[in-house]
Amino acid sequence: MSREERRQDVYYMHMALSLARRGTGRTSPNPLVGCVLVKDSRVVGMGYHRRYGGPHAEVEALERATENVRGSTAYVTLEPCSHYGKTPPCAPRLVREGIARVVIGSRDPNPKVAGGGVKILEEAGIPVVSGVLEEECREMNRGFFSWHLRGRSWVCLKGALSLDGAIALSDGTSKWITGSRAREMAHLLRGEHDAILVGAGTVRCDNPKLTVRSVPGISPVPVVVDPRLSLSPESAIFAAPRVIVASGIPENSEERNRRKELFPLSVEFMELPEIAPGELDFEVLLQKLGESGLLSVLVEGGARVGSSFLNRHLVDRVALFYGSRILGRGLSFTEHLHLHSMDQAIILSSLEWRSMEDGFLVEGVPSCSRGW
Repeated sequence: MSREERRQDVYYMHMALSLARRGTGRTSPNPLVGCVLVKDSRVVGMGYHRRYGGPHAEVEALERATENVRGSTAYVTLEPCSHYGKTPPCAPRLVREGIARVVIGSRDPNPKVAGGGVKILEEAGIPVVSGVLEEECREMNRGFFSWHLRGRSWVCLKGALSLDGAIALSDGTSKWITGSRAREMAHLLRGEHDAILVGAGTVRCDNPKLTVRSVPGISPVPVVVDPRLSLSPESAIFAAPRVIVASGIPENSEERNRRKELFPLSVEFMELPEIAPGELDFEVLLQKLGESGLLSVLVEGGARVGSSFLNRHLVDRVALFYGSRILGRGLSFTEHLHLHSMDQAIILSSLEWRSMEDGFLVEGVPSCSRGW
């Protein structure tokens, strides 16, 4: 491949990635996918997966094409599917339409595809180039890859901290540590995830709605960790159209049935094993959330919940919003994180830093992440 061909492949894959992101919040548990059709150095068709159950990106690009696509190159962020799901497979459709070349961002980890799409194309004599902007394509669908490669949802741990690392004053007061711009960006972050998780303590203290309201976007499904089912059904969070409450109370117990009658029908109760008194097994929680189609989870819980995810090595990314305040002695973001030597310290890699008028955001991959 010449340098010019490589440059063009990267250029059009960037375009396909941009298209794919337009489906954010609407396609899960299916992936975000974008497709660009190029013929004689001209874009003749574009499409993206708009919603779960809707046409795939390749089909939309073909049907919206401005001219005959025969002889075109198709740029697709994810390997074209080869199986029947909600819609017919895309790889055979590309063959029938006379596509001359296919450039793929990433292979599909779904075992129902996993190279099957590429095989169909290559057996039809269509050259396939894989791995163009692969890291960006995988990152965009991190929940989808995590589920198919690890069997659990992908996790981002978010915190709002003072400059000296406190998430609240010693009496629990936390409004507002960060400013309005940080809260807008936090809502954008919520809109990128399928679910948002907090502990019962956060619900009791802050009575949050956990919605996307400061910016355009779709609100994630609230997940509340409430080991003993102690929360009031009047809490604001239970107004959401779907809420999951994770507890250690057995499914058919009298206590659970009695509590269940108090809550709206939109509330789903999930039983989890306890690894210690009052401490639930979050690894099982992530497996069950993945099974229910919630493949990416934003953890916004307090110090106890966040520390538990870190202690269990279940955090894939950290997003820390720092305000411009110094709070002195208060509640630490990781006060329940148990480390016994400097060798155990969690190191953030792939650091990204963004300044805001009222603070800054630090993001990174913790060294305790198990990768995917």
